[in-house]
Amino acid sequence: GRKIRTAGLGHWEGDTVRGKTGHSALVTLVDRKSRYLLSKRTADAKADTVRDVMIELLGALPANRVRTVTPDRGREFARYRELAERLNTKVFFPDPHAPQQRGTNENTNGLIREYFPKNTDLDLQSDQEIETYIEQLNNRPRKVLGWKTPSEVFMGKKLHLS
Repeated sequence: GRKIRTAGLGHWEGDTVRGKTGHSALVTLVDRKSRYLLSKRTADAKADTVRDVMIELLGALPANRVRTVTPDRGREFARYRELAERLNTKVFFPDPHAPQQRGTNENTNGLIREYFPKNTDLDLQSDQEIETYIEQLNNRPRKVLGWKTPSEVFMGKKLHLS
């Protein structure tokens, strides 16, 4: 098998997927090259909450897997300087009204919406259900990855299916 180069990994696009208004949201972080998804439910989409979850998710990774973060321009990412400082990474913002500059994240949010359609009350989903969906997405072969899964590409391992 071909060795997957890990050089381009660690460029993250960030967003929030909202459920019912005023309820919990999902913070989503997608690695641009591998399409690997990190996500966690938050009680709200306030800037402090979103910053803390992003630091928790990205902070668990090796430093070479967190090179840049490009979040949505929403108010929930207002604490980006603290995020950059804590993770020792660069944070970039897309141009206004240019979601294509975060195309990987927009696409992944579309996949998440297959599990959680708009107006889904995320408060009613268990953490286990949410983790299962994220795992399914990370193990779904993608055409753009030559039919490898995001997990295979991000982890740099070829899974041996018997």
